[in-house]
Amino acid sequence: MTSGSDSGRSRDQTSGSDSGRSRDQTSGSDSGHTTGTHGAGLHARMRRLPGIDQLLAAADDLIADHGRGGVTDALRAVVDAARGVVRDGGPVPSTSDLLAAAEERIAGRRPAPLQPVINATGVVVHTNLGRAPLADAARDALLDAAGYCDLEYDLATGRRGSRTSRLEPLLCDATGADAAFAVNNAAAALVLVLAALADGRGVIVSRGELIEIGGSFRLPDIMAASGARLVEVGTTNRTRAEDYLAADDAAAILTLHPSNYRIVGFVAQPSLAELAAVAAKRQVPLLYDTGSGLLHRSSGALTGEPAVADALREGADLVLCSGDKLLGGPQAGMVFGRADLIERCRGHPLARALRLDKLRIAALQATLELHLRDQRAAVPVWRMLHAADADLAPRCTHLVEALAAAGLPATVVSDEGLPGGGAAPDVVLAGPVVKVAVDGPATVAARLRDGRPPIVIRVADDAVLVDLRTVDPDDDTLIAERMSTAGGRTRR
Repeated sequence: MTSGSDSGRSRDQTSGSDSGRSRDQTSGSDSGHTTGTHGAGLHARMRRLPGIDQLLAAADDLIADHGRGGVTDALRAVVDAARGVVRDGGPVPSTSDLLAAAEERIAGRRPAPLQPVINATGVVVHTNLGRAPLADAARDALLDAAGYCDLEYDLATGRRGSRTSRLEPLLCDATGADAAFAVNNAAAALVLVLAALADGRGVIVSRGELIEIGGSFRLPDIMAASGARLVEVGTTNRTRAEDYLAADDAAAILTLHPSNYRIVGFVAQPSLAELAAVAAKRQVPLLYDTGSGLLHRSSGALTGEPAVADALREGADLVLCSGDKLLGGPQAGMVFGRADLIERCRGHPLARALRLDKLRIAALQATLELHLRDQRAAVPVWRMLHAADADLAPRCTHLVEALAAAGLPATVVSDEGLPGGGAAPDVVLAGPVVKVAVDGPATVAARLRDGRPPIVIRVADDAVLVDLRTVDPDDDTLIAERMSTAGGRTRR
């Protein structure tokens, strides 16, 4: 009874007695036991598993795509898994099976690179789809800056230059600010300002403005991270100027535009001018986070959104906002206002940690230039926000005709898009959209997302809605072609 010779010993103990031999070789010591876990039959099946070297020799394409180290690790993992399957009585995978499993494992661990997406949802600043699409001029500037560039080099003197000098004049000219500064996002701008100006002291905030921004980041947490101490005043729905005057000693007053919510009804909040008077009486700076990045007051869809230039004129000492919402540029946080306060922010140690890289500087500079030249129509966000029905309706009609020719019944209906990105939450962008009645609209939407480039649409009222407001006109034909193949059976 050969198998009895290993009585009482575990597989690990047995393999230990066979120093220099692999576990698979050790299992061969159970010669004659063909049906047990350690039988000769199992040993023979284990020997049929390809070795790592053998697999690597057949993995040239995988190695070219993913590198030898990553492929080797993946092959070891799938071979280990295959051993468990074989021990449990499962089939012995072939070399091609193991290579395919390794490729699947690598694909699951390595996300695909970012790819262009056609946004046909009608949400202009779509956070999940990369927020603001950049203007052509900003894209060109990105490419120009991608290699060596004069980021911090003065070509005239041959000496070191300043990266901030490119943006500050444009930011000031665009708003009338005395000084300005930009960092890598709006939340970072707020953290920097609080850290530089409060320095562990209190900052007065209305309870009605204790906001939470995307990703569950809450203002009290942001303030704590900056080292500032939150001093709450007023109530959720009503805060008065005298509440700010009666608060404990503080280093600043902070007010925030509720860019992604509204409190309506029995409400009260001091005007910015009233807060400026309180701040002057307390001899502390008034900080105003406008959120969405509107530089000057706008009409139409953006009526009512606060503008940086207005806030400065009304007495705010520093105004903060985003660069990738209504401005239509890259992700950035911008600070405008008093030169002495800006200098304190610029000189704080956090400023270097939060500074913009060359690519965002290039894109932001190009975007600001378009605003300064009154060429906002070249900024995609502005073009989409102000798109007229007279421009959208003919495009919708042409799409309906193209779909009808492919056997897909479609109609032009009125629907509502959104500015998105937490900007102007009570604003809707009414206009014509294309409604396509198909069986399984969710399935059709999935097919469109699965194509190249992916097309993202809305599903509502058991139909597919295509909103061309957020689609480049050059992509209208592609949407018609893809819809024609993805539409499947239609409802008559």
